[in-house]
Amino acid sequence: MTSTFTPADDLRVAHALADAAASHSLRLFRTPLDIIAKADESPVTQADRAAETAMREILGAERASDGIYGEEHGRERLDAERIWVLDPIDGTRSFITGSPLWGTLIGLLRDGRVALGMVDMPVLGERWVGQAGAGAQRNGQPVSASRCTRVAEARIVTTSPDIFAAADWQAFDRLSRRCAMRRFGGDCYGYAQLAGGTIDLVVETGLQPYDYLGPTGLIEAAGGIVTDWEGRPLGLESDGRVIAAATPELHREALALLAQG
Repeated sequence: MTSTFTPADDLRVAHALADAAASHSLRLFRTPLDIIAKADESPVTQADRAAETAMREILGAERASDGIYGEEHGRERLDAERIWVLDPIDGTRSFITGSPLWGTLIGLLRDGRVALGMVDMPVLGERWVGQAGAGAQRNGQPVSASRCTRVAEARIVTTSPDIFAAADWQAFDRLSRRCAMRRFGGDCYGYAQLAGGTIDLVVETGLQPYDYLGPTGLIEAAGGIVTDWEGRPLGLESDGRVIAAATPELHREALALLAQG
């Protein structure tokens, strides 16, 4: 059955989710934490789990029939028309080490397509949100991707060289060395910077749906393009290799360089 929720309803819920996550994560930021190693060896803290629990409680009250794909507490009702994709603290290592460049990522899939994306940066006081057909905003002010069309003029960012396997690193290195500037670090903030026009390319690997679907919704609403390394749209089953670009022309040139043997 088709839902009757409006985009304004969805945006209200997304803001409530981000507020709930921030109330838990900020309280524990730069305090002594118990660090737990997950099965994939990434660190997780009490803050991650408490924040996602709070987000799920809101969805249980507001959207009980919607699906949920969360980093910390798993998956529910993935056959639903609408699925909320949650990462309560993207950049857990930044959180643990006291860096402010971690965020909460929220995506809303409707019939498999990203309808809403949010990147909330609680320490910075920046909330970036985009909705299909409605544009993107930072703290209520419109933002848009740059008009960069050439790799030689592009500013590229990725979280760390450590995220790449050897062959993927060679591809990234080949592409990034042709760019005007390359930067490392920033976790999810790089995607927000792309939506705001100060970064032109983000290229990463090893990501999960909760890492890339929220940023995808934001960047697409800001006029950019996000796909996998084969140029395919991102979804719950993508392989975790992500390229985000400010323009289709830049995207095409960057994809070609990634693909060169």
